[in-house]
Amino acid sequence: MLGVLLSVLLYTYVYYSTRGYIFSSIETTPVTQVALVLGASVTSGGALSPVLAERADRAIALYNAKKVSKILVTGDNATLSHDEVDPVGKYMVGRGVRKGDIFLDHAGFDTYSSMYRARDVFEVQSLTIVSQPFHLPRAVFIARALGLTAYASPADKNGLNAYNYVREVPATVKATYDILFSRVPKYLGQQYPITGDGEDTWGGFSTTTIWQ
Repeated sequence: MLGVLLSVLLYTYVYYSTRGYIFSSIETTPVTQVALVLGASVTSGGALSPVLAERADRAIALYNAKKVSKILVTGDNATLSHDEVDPVGKYMVGRGVRKGDIFLDHAGFDTYSSMYRARDVFEVQSLTIVSQPFHLPRAVFIARALGLTAYASPADKNGLNAYNYVREVPATVKATYDILFSRVPKYLGQQYPITGDGEDTWGGFSTTTIWQ
């Protein structure tokens, strides 16, 4: 029982301590280098799930409003048959984003890894995180703990339910553990500075073949 209480208190602290960095309005969102789109599921045919499409659309809106100059799409591409990343890039190009402004991170297996790799692989210094509202406090907390200047812009919240918020409690405990013990993601590899050309990160490959 004590462990549950401490977990809830930690989640509450993270939730309230990050509120000032989350901007519901695109107009009031600070300008940063990049919009970081956190991964979600795609269909077997490569179509974006509604949740992922909402994230992509929000990042495109930030890009079109010149709140960011680049977009970093991060997600799980652990095998050739599971790719949460390239379909988002193609979706964005089809909606007018310049391909060279889109960076694809195929080894963003969890939120901590995505933020760590944004800093160390893509050399990001400032970013605006894009996800649904339930996810953003933990994401901002991790990013700022890793030394990034981080803000967040919520995607639409259609279809969300209480379970999404409940599972954030153990997820926040895990994130705190990762931060305290300075967990290093398994895959790092070649650097792709966000100031360069995002096309260098395209290709539809898997981490099993490129970052062993």
